[in-house]
Amino acid sequence: MEFAALTIIVALIQYVYFSVRVGSARGKYNIQAPSTTGDEAWERLYRVQMNTLEQLIVFVPGMMLFSSYASTRWAWIPGVLFIVGRQLYAMEYVKDPKTRVPGMAMTMIANAILLVGGLVGVVMAIIR
Repeated sequence: MEFAALTIIVALIQYVYFSVRVGSARGKYNIQAPSTTGDEAWERLYRVQMNTLEQLIVFVPGMMLFSSYASTRWAWIPGVLFIVGRQLYAMEYVKDPKTRVPGMAMTMIANAILLVGGLVGVVMAIIR
């Protein structure tokens, strides 16, 4: 369970990093709160932050379920895939949103593995 917890902590630190980038870019691009539109460069950073938040809603419980019911030992693999996918997504989306697909695909695959593994593990626990 510790590897799952550590992986979640790293993913949350990554999210905080994305959030800090958005906050500092508000000043750079003169985007006054509560505005969520303005300079395109700022909007890309903002979308990375918000999309990561949307994916974390699936990732965190998925990671806990997979680790608890499928495999504590192997949970880190989709966890690392998620973190690397988010980083690739962020770099590519900020550069050119059309190139975001590989990072997004890695994120979706990681979340799918976590959810399916968690589901199978829970069903197996019920059946036993």
